[in-house]
Amino acid sequence: MPETDPICPLCGRPIPADAPQSRHHLVPRLRGGKGGETVLLHQVCHNEIHATLSETELARDYSTIAALRAHPRLAAFIAWVQKRPPGFRSKTPGKRRMRGK
Repeated sequence: MPETDPICPLCGRPIPADAPQSRHHLVPRLRGGKGGETVLLHQVCHNEIHATLSETELARDYSTIAALRAHPRLAAFIAWVQKRPPGFRSKTPGKRRMRGK
């Protein structure tokens, strides 16, 4: 039986073996998450998380997939990226997060 590609928990699209991908620490390593739970994401999805939220925000308020999916900028990104093929590659669109907000 052929193996199926893992599913990105952020966008819900399959992650083909040849697609850029990485593991995301739900609690950032520098904020107590070293050795903690990780999830496999498309690299474009992982980049968007870190372009949107600081390590402190991730640790404090966005340490679950449900919380990440509920963030307004990430929700808009998910709606956009879900229309792309599973192996889609892109530079992270938009401005980096605003420090201090």
